Amino acid sequence: MKYIKHKNLKQLLKHMLSAPFIYGIVFPIVFLDLCLEIYHRVCFKLYDIQYIDRSKHIRIDRHKLKYLNPLQKINCAYCGYANGLFNYATEIAGETEKYWCGIQHQKDKDFNSPNHHSDFIEYNNSEEFHKLKNKK
Repeated sequence: MKYIKHKNLKQLLKHMLSAPFIYGIVFPIVFLDLCLEIYHRVCFKLYDIQYIDRSKHIRIDRHKLKYLNPLQKINCAYCGYANGLFNYATEIAGETEKYWCGIQHQKDKDFNSPNHHSDFIEYNNSEEFHKLKNKK
């Protein structure tokens, strides 16, 4: 919570200038949530992929802390929702990727491979790919 240390007018102005950018994406985030949930419920059912438990990713609880002021509570609720939703979306996307394309990306020191790729076939391993493809 680095912002608490900044109590001067210049920093307050910066915070006020950034607010429209932070809160301006609330509607796209809610729209993403709606689309993601429709996709999740329809496609995972069709593909026989187990549903992802939303409550394990989205947690809105910091607004209950008595020592936060009302604005801090709103900010904490928003962050809990938005960051939790992105975490949830990442897991749904990962399960989708496992279903459709379980092949790792080419190794590169500048690429952070997602955790779920550890179970994927190595990049350019056609033998393993064909073995999996021909499995019944």
